[in-house]
Amino acid sequence: MHSFRLTCAAAAVAVVLTAPAFSHTEGTYEIPAGAHFNPDKLARISEFFKNEVATGKIPGAVVLIQQHGKPVYHEAFGVQDVVSKVPITDQTIFRLASMSKSITAVVSMQLLEEGKYKLDDPVSKYIPSFANVKVGVEKKAEDGTKTLELVPPRRPITILDLMTHTSGITYGFYGDSLVRKAYKEANIYGGDFDLAEFAERIAKLPLHNQPGALWQYGHSTDILARVMEVATGEKLSTIEQERLLGPLGMKDTGFFVTDPEKQKLMAEPMPNDSDFRVGRINDPTTVKKWESASGGMVSTMADYSRFAQMLLNGGSLDGTRIIGRKTLEFMASDHLGAGVKIQGTLVSPGHSFGLGFAVRMQQGIAPFSGSVGQYFWSGMAGTFFWIDPKEELFCVFMAQAPGQRDYLRTLVRDVVYAAVE
Repeated sequence: MHSFRLTCAAAAVAVVLTAPAFSHTEGTYEIPAGAHFNPDKLARISEFFKNEVATGKIPGAVVLIQQHGKPVYHEAFGVQDVVSKVPITDQTIFRLASMSKSITAVVSMQLLEEGKYKLDDPVSKYIPSFANVKVGVEKKAEDGTKTLELVPPRRPITILDLMTHTSGITYGFYGDSLVRKAYKEANIYGGDFDLAEFAERIAKLPLHNQPGALWQYGHSTDILARVMEVATGEKLSTIEQERLLGPLGMKDTGFFVTDPEKQKLMAEPMPNDSDFRVGRINDPTTVKKWESASGGMVSTMADYSRFAQMLLNGGSLDGTRIIGRKTLEFMASDHLGAGVKIQGTLVSPGHSFGLGFAVRMQQGIAPFSGSVGQYFWSGMAGTFFWIDPKEELFCVFMAQAPGQRDYLRTLVRDVVYAAVE
């Protein structure tokens, strides 16, 4: 059995987390039997993050790599925030941002398994105002001015379109297209509103593209959540608590943190790296009507690692079946095909998108290491995770570092896979 020793730096002390299956004594960590990792190469993760904390790039982070159901690497670095200087632990609470989408996607497929709806159902069947939606087409005059022409969609938006982000529903806080400008001018985040009202606001705006034509990141998951509410007659938080969070024991995962003692566990970014972009509508310590399925949840390493292990197990954990094995395989498959263009960099070359996750389709072309069939997602606030069925491992990374998120996603993947034997 391999073992290696992690040294501690005064400015960035590695905090050992509670993981009964992970053997440690006085800072010496042993790779569990059956795992296929080079311990010396794994130690590079520790060296890197100690330096990131010591140089003030991030307040802290927690990393978990688990293979064959046992932790291979499980360390925390630095503090929850630079003001309190409380060390990060498995119980530190992080804004998930778009990693909320993956939870929503799994629960939405549970409802499909129950026959609450079908993937080819039109969204207007559940939210009638979407029957009247138009597509915004930019027209450019000879003098260079642009106008937005509203045309009918070639077909209705379906639930499948919402899950694959091909609905034409977008975000308004980045980009300069006329549709995105319409989102900004509509003040869709104004006031205290619930998912029902938010869906009505989105339905009044033009689609960015024809349904099914383009992978376009946006509020599709929030509209999916409203469909889930209509189909069940329950609030989103109730649906997710009853079907996933409760059964998995994810006790600190949800939309709001109201307990004053729990609020002390909230992680915060560096003061000069606090642009959450949509963070102004996602203060988890303030309860609002809107439960944002696309970016409003919080969680801990202790909780999200259970979600990840359930996915790696094929849909079950500790004897509790959350979702069918074949349903999960269906979710983690290519649902775009060659005919759908991908906008932006969130779905990298060599990848496609399934039902709630990006999916690696080939070994090459991609800008980072991994396995074919690997699926994953991330959050704007700095968190990310991936599931690798081929290597029987998952990795969960938790930090509040929006300005460092792209760099860290790639680096951690490369270092982890470099250590695989």
